[in-house]
Amino acid sequence: MRLTSITVENFRCYKSPITVNIGELTTFVGKNDIGKSTLLEAIEIFFNNQLIKCEQADLNIFSGENKNIIIICEFDQLPTSLSVDSGAETNLKDEFLLTNANTLKIKKVYDCSKKAPTADIFIVASHPTAEGVSDLLELKEKDLQKIVKDRKLDVGLKGNPLMRQAIWQSTEELNLKEVEIPVSKPKEDSKRIWEQIESYLPLFALFQSDRNSQDSDSEVQNPMKAAIATAISEVQEDIERIQQKVREKAEEIAFNTHEALKTIDPQLANQLVPQFVPPTTAKWTGLFNIGMDTDDGIPLNKRGSGIRRMILVSFFKAEAERRLRSSNKRSIIYALEEPETAQHPNNQKILIESFKELSNQAGCQVILTTHSPGLAGELPAESIRFVTRNEQSVPIIQEGSDIFEEVAKVLGVTPDSRVKVILCLEGPTDVIAMKEFSRILHEKDNTIINLTSDPRVAIITLGGSTLKHWVSENYLKNLGRPEVHIYDGDVATYRSAIDHVNLRGNGSWGTLCKKHEIESYLHTDAIIESHDVIIPVTDTPGTDGKGVPRLFAEIYSQKHSFDGVMKDNNAKVYLGRAFEKMTYDRLSERDPDGEVQLWFSKISAML
Repeated sequence: MRLTSITVENFRCYKSPITVNIGELTTFVGKNDIGKSTLLEAIEIFFNNQLIKCEQADLNIFSGENKNIIIICEFDQLPTSLSVDSGAETNLKDEFLLTNANTLKIKKVYDCSKKAPTADIFIVASHPTAEGVSDLLELKEKDLQKIVKDRKLDVGLKGNPLMRQAIWQSTEELNLKEVEIPVSKPKEDSKRIWEQIESYLPLFALFQSDRNSQDSDSEVQNPMKAAIATAISEVQEDIERIQQKVREKAEEIAFNTHEALKTIDPQLANQLVPQFVPPTTAKWTGLFNIGMDTDDGIPLNKRGSGIRRMILVSFFKAEAERRLRSSNKRSIIYALEEPETAQHPNNQKILIESFKELSNQAGCQVILTTHSPGLAGELPAESIRFVTRNEQSVPIIQEGSDIFEEVAKVLGVTPDSRVKVILCLEGPTDVIAMKEFSRILHEKDNTIINLTSDPRVAIITLGGSTLKHWVSENYLKNLGRPEVHIYDGDVATYRSAIDHVNLRGNGSWGTLCKKHEIESYLHTDAIIESHDVIIPVTDTPGTDGKGVPRLFAEIYSQKHSFDGVMKDNNAKVYLGRAFEKMTYDRLSERDPDGEVQLWFSKISAML
């Protein structure tokens, strides 16, 4: 499941309902004490209510008589089936538990009139409201059987989902409306379905910027806890087998005890029914812990804050690597407050690249907060959620290209005056490839620009630029900086765009790759070295129409026993690592005509 939005109401500074879209990488930017961390903590309360617990003091101070905090999360990429009583299969669509947009919307209401607020849980869905069929999820089997018999429906009297669907199908007008279906109270299948949904919810791990420096509860222990939770989710089938064995043994003992009790007091025995309650995922997670010592056995909590925070860098890089090699059916959301805290600028860049890489993995989302101009400037522009306040001090959250100039002014993000040329590419993989190719060529000929370290060229991806380069692009336009456009050769419509660039007459130029796409310049040995996968790398797709990313996706997915085949976009992300294994000899073998070197020679001549 993937989180697509969160709505908060009556929670701290957010009195009126406010909804925020969430993507693979989402970044809340704004001044201090503006409401950024509040949103992350609301999500933590929704998923876990552990690191941050909902308290009476979280209620908005202007709430008046309304004592309820509301947090709503919406999801897509939903499970295709759910198992309810006696293994009966059903799904969210057939149970009318989806919105009109086919998303799953879960609403949690926390009653802050109580000393320790707990959540009432609802599914907000387009659900039947016609008389007699609006509450079928709450009916017992015998009640459903009665309706089936009364309506003389041709359906078996076992399997609640089948009976419900037959009843709904026999109803002339269901009168579908958006309603709130209670699922947290023990009401037959509504409760069972919620228990199933809950097992599919993403894992959520929040790393705060001001955690105590203790091994048991620190910036370091949190990612380790997340790693434990992720590991448990991946061995869920083994856990269920263990629980079944425990259930069988426990029920055997309970049965024998019950039989013995009958011989002592038959009346008391009739009042006792053994009920096995398996431990929740949270309880399994709590069984494990990881302590970490650094050099010479010095506990991590005795090291400097910068060192402790750098463990986060290692964790995110390791997790990105692990997710490249594994298939995890339960998604995970990593949320970090101000990751730039106590970090050198170089380490901030490492963090950002790790976050970007991790957010590109299937089943993984990253949510950040920051007020650092350096870190915000490196973020993809589409990930920005600008948190500000109006004249009445009411929080406002904005997104879209029309806010970037205001964001830049608030955070102090300014264009880099050192930029002489703007290099326009299609996507992130093209950026990786061009940087690695320039590094390789620069090592052979230092007159060739090295894009990895030379600030005179700003790289902009047309599929989504960083905030910093969006600012640079718009400001530098007025300064007349020439542009270089290099696109893959696989889209015929790009030709007219390249012709337009070449006709500008301001020193700008553009070209299409002679090969099908940037991955076609990879060497087979580089792919083998980076992923231990052998695929043919050709200049153009074969007769089956499959290019390098599609071939890689199929072979890599098969090798690692993925469910299905990874998408081409994910395959491109994976192949980005292969460019790091390219050498001058490998590039020369794949590009004997020196096309790539010509690109960089022309760019270098423009500086």
